[in-house]
Amino acid sequence: MNRDSIIHHVSIINHDAEQSFNFYRNILGLNLLMKTVNQENYEMYHIFFADKYGRPGTEVTLFEMKEGKDNQFGANAFDRLLFKVPSVESLKYWEQRFNQFDVCHYGIESYTDRSLIRFEGPDATPLGLIVMTEHEDIGHFNRDENSIVPFEHQILALDSVHARVRYPEASKQHFQSMYNWEDYGQTTFFDTDLTVNILHNNNRHMYHEIHFIYDTFNPIEDQGFGGIHHVAISTETEDTLKDIETSLDKLNMIHSPIKNRGFFKSIYYQDPNQLLFEVATLTLNMKAIAFEEKAFQDIPLYLPEHLEEKRSFIEKQLKKGNTYL
Repeated sequence: MNRDSIIHHVSIINHDAEQSFNFYRNILGLNLLMKTVNQENYEMYHIFFADKYGRPGTEVTLFEMKEGKDNQFGANAFDRLLFKVPSVESLKYWEQRFNQFDVCHYGIESYTDRSLIRFEGPDATPLGLIVMTEHEDIGHFNRDENSIVPFEHQILALDSVHARVRYPEASKQHFQSMYNWEDYGQTTFFDTDLTVNILHNNNRHMYHEIHFIYDTFNPIEDQGFGGIHHVAISTETEDTLKDIETSLDKLNMIHSPIKNRGFFKSIYYQDPNQLLFEVATLTLNMKAIAFEEKAFQDIPLYLPEHLEEKRSFIEKQLKKGNTYL
């Protein structure tokens, strides 16, 4: 694969779909792309947020899991998702907004010579906002004139993912061999002694980074509510997705078959530190939807064509654990 690949989307586990909807749409101001169902478990909602055109590189998705436990922080796990914002002035706006809505945050900090705010989403999901790099063009991003967030301070896209791993060199080398991202170098993780290896893509329109934090101090994460379930990397077409499948086979790495999600096709595998990655095709195959409804329960359930014939059954399954559709 070439180094232009991007972080397609990031998926998070939460225990309450309506609470997550209210946070990501009504506090962060993200656009709802669709309210659908987990295709492996029809009792679970799957909610997609993105820019107003639903572009890969801007997507964060939420799985609702009614039963389970809170995420237990640890290594061999994705540590934090950071979104891109236009400026330091934007961070000041968000600092005030987080105070207004009682969102736990840690103030404006500096990391890799960029300003950011780390904060917690629903179920204490570790998130952050970071100022876009100097070489990025804000004209490449789609902002929404009708957003509840001022135009000049809106979240633009995904920016980076942090991962804590036992063997960073293994994850780094694997990621470079699969996606050909460039080595940005090493740094230390905020005010700790932990070493961080950073890789970045070379995409002019959607710049992304992944940070591998060397962590031998914390136990292995026990994933639950608030944890980042997986990170998806883009591939151009189904043919290049098949090339990924072949590469994984040559490495004797266990992976899923290629799955038809309706919206795109993808494959799942775990890297040498057991980080769960998805590789997904870029084309988003779905009809454009305008959601005017403000309440989660009023938003219709969107299903890909191959699940539409099961709508009645799926809606019954969702009702088992929920009082809203």
